[in-house]
Amino acid sequence: ADAARAGWAERPPPGRPKAGADPASVRAWWAGLTPAQRRWLVAHEPGLLGRLDGVPVATRDQANRLLLGARREELLAARRRLLERVPRGPVELAGLSRIGKSLAGLDALAARLAGDEQPRAYLLGLGTGGEGRAVVALGNPDRSARVLTYVPGMTAGLHDVPGELGRAARVLARCAALAPEEEAAAVLWLDYDAPDFLHEAAWPGQAQNAGPALHRFQEGLRETHDGPPGRQTVLGHSYGSLVVGTAARDHGLAADALVFVGSPGVGVAHAGELGVPPGQVWASTAPDDVIRWARPPDELARRSLLGASPVGPAIGALLGAPERELWFGQDPSHPGFGGRTFPSGRHGHTGYWAPDNPALDGMARVVLGR
Repeated sequence: ADAARAGWAERPPPGRPKAGADPASVRAWWAGLTPAQRRWLVAHEPGLLGRLDGVPVATRDQANRLLLGARREELLAARRRLLERVPRGPVELAGLSRIGKSLAGLDALAARLAGDEQPRAYLLGLGTGGEGRAVVALGNPDRSARVLTYVPGMTAGLHDVPGELGRAARVLARCAALAPEEEAAAVLWLDYDAPDFLHEAAWPGQAQNAGPALHRFQEGLRETHDGPPGRQTVLGHSYGSLVVGTAARDHGLAADALVFVGSPGVGVAHAGELGVPPGQVWASTAPDDVIRWARPPDELARRSLLGASPVGPAIGALLGAPERELWFGQDPSHPGFGGRTFPSGRHGHTGYWAPDNPALDGMARVVLGR
């Protein structure tokens, strides 16, 4: 009776979508619910709502915040299980270190969510398995005319969320400086199993596995946006650029522009294969970025063989592969790729977000459509 007077539904609404459902069908289902049914779902099934692309951002944030305590307890329980193992070997010690870092990252994220720092943070996804996952928006993508989705690369995990969120925030701050009249939002999308080691990053499997989820997420942003469609930009750094390129190639991305920084290749030979409007594929590679040495596997094998011969260097110079070839295909920063470029200073592989790097300005201008 008290629940009824408060306007809460007493029974669960029927026909709830399954995880991975099409965002358009999720949006249609959500639109058909009463306010009371929506409140019931937030209170009783936050785990369902929190991961459904097609549910409005503010509702997903509300649901996922309710799960923060449970996610922290998952990590603590995993740590207790490892501590109970005697003797503890290298595997257990590595696991304890990983969990400790994930706890620190989760606590930092929780503090950001609880604070009054602007722009407001929205929690759109959270997981503790493996290295951990998180999807966090700065500003509300449903209300913003310009929305950036940033996909980080190798070694990214829950422990990295504060730093990676800082990168997204710097692009957003530069957008505000360039166009204070525009409402923009930036999303850190870390909802895939990023490679932890170089031998993992040498294969495209983890990028391919991430494709369906990134596709659904971008479709969900389109479905839940208020008013006219916003300009959506997807940015991939390092291995994250392969995630973005593979998703665009294999599934399509609801994006008006794609940006690749520090890329080892994006899985296609030409920008035209990525399915975005002409002239809206952008890339930047710093002059001192080590990713430039990520040569194709066949070229590395050929160089190794030639190196064993006294005349190998001379033959290699005559038969050298085009400079545009990288580990995962054509270099998106090369003119032959068919995209557009913006400059970067000498800040290495991770310095594209440095305040004095022109690449930061370039990323912001693409997000703004300038």
